[in-house]
Amino acid sequence: MVRWSIAGSLTVEPAVEHPGLLADPVAKALAALPDPADVGVAAIDPDLADTAAFCEAYGAALTASANCVVVTGKRAGEERFAACLVLATTRADVNGVVRRRLDVRKASFAPTDTAVELTRMEYGGITPLGLPAQWPVLVDAAVAAAPELVIGSGVRGSKLLITGATLASLPNAEVIEGLGR
Repeated sequence: MVRWSIAGSLTVEPAVEHPGLLADPVAKALAALPDPADVGVAAIDPDLADTAAFCEAYGAALTASANCVVVTGKRAGEERFAACLVLATTRADVNGVVRRRLDVRKASFAPTDTAVELTRMEYGGITPLGLPAQWPVLVDAAVAAAPELVIGSGVRGSKLLITGATLASLPNAEVIEGLGR
């Protein structure tokens, strides 16, 4: 079992052994990873799922937390989606880097109900594992370089502990310098 130095007061277990703490698409994606036992999961109070509250309550570093946001834009009547993964200390450059990558006139955060419906994950727990296969997963270079990160698990009642290298190796992942600002 991996020892997570960023765990704070969390009790971390191998995620593959606790599928009940994961959204269904996340559990399926996790099982497909080359080393699924290297991903940890920790149960948390769902009311503390938002990054700042989570970090304060569990003693996790904000600098070792990453947020996943769903972004959308239209081009020639076609709606395009992507997931952006940036450190919690930054914000995704939606109207610069993401807009150009999606090749749309304007990019914006997807409406909550749309993001929840399309990802089959809970708002506040959306994660890059298990997203629709056709979506690009845009990973900030700082996230990809991180040795340990805390991210969502698809539900508000737990968090995943994972390496940046694992996130950068996900299907459809694209590591992008300057995605997080």
